[in-house]
Amino acid sequence: MPGMEVLTGALIYSNLLVLLAVGLTLAYITTAVPNFAQGSFAVVGSYTALTIYRLFNIHPYVSLPIAFLAGGITGLASYVLVLKPLIKRGASVVTLMIATLALDLILLGLRGIYAGYLGKLTGSSCEMFMFTYLDFPILGVPGILVISTLVIILTFSVLFTLLYKTKFGIALRASMENPDLAEVMGVNVEYTRMFAWFLAGALAAMAGCLLPFKQEIVPSTAEIIIVSIFAASIVGGLNNIYGALIGGYIVGMSESLFTYYLSTIFGAGMLVYGKVVALAIIIVTLLVAPQGIISVDWKKLYRRWFS
Repeated sequence: MPGMEVLTGALIYSNLLVLLAVGLTLAYITTAVPNFAQGSFAVVGSYTALTIYRLFNIHPYVSLPIAFLAGGITGLASYVLVLKPLIKRGASVVTLMIATLALDLILLGLRGIYAGYLGKLTGSSCEMFMFTYLDFPILGVPGILVISTLVIILTFSVLFTLLYKTKFGIALRASMENPDLAEVMGVNVEYTRMFAWFLAGALAAMAGCLLPFKQEIVPSTAEIIIVSIFAASIVGGLNNIYGALIGGYIVGMSESLFTYYLSTIFGAGMLVYGKVVALAIIIVTLLVAPQGIISVDWKKLYRRWFS
């Protein structure tokens, strides 16, 4: 059985993966674009937190709202400057997907440049960093576990209130489900798309702000975590933000615990193959439930198996 430390680490990673997957799902629902730059939005949050800490000695937990804003602006700019012009020209989903991949590579280069600049400015290397030494226990529990769990609860509470208790939420859901009909009914679909991409970047950046408490961050971290982000969204269901909640925990716990189990048998070298688990989960999900777990008719499945 895995120890408490391993289970805690798996839960922390799952919390962060949920935030990342929710953002990816939001962007997909509103524009039907699989966003390969979602990992880059997260690392924007990581470097925002690092910058604020190095320059002003402000703890990364305190800089969460600033990371939220920085990621939101990045997500919004990505939509307005890259995707919106392509959508207006009638670009296909494949073209838009390739555009997000190109955007991700551009952001990778910019991160490398920025890391070098920040390192020279602060006199300390920023190419590779972690925040584990800054964490502290809260009521005997690792602070990152408490904070990431509170962020998850707050995020889904706000999303539920926004989507189901406000007029804007009704308009947002209408534009997600049927943009053409929503436009006819007077909904400004363009505004809802911009808002969704702002949220996609903002939620990812919040996760990125907390990610250095769990793992080492380098400029290419985005390209490493994107596999897990897609796995979480696909497992839960790309057409439902609550599917990201389910998928994030399934993929996060499976990836963490399964690689740990393999490492106890074959050695610590197996830990670097964690993304293979995420890829395997994607394949199995696409074969068994292509629309994700959230779309499965469990009552029908139960009757088929046990009737």
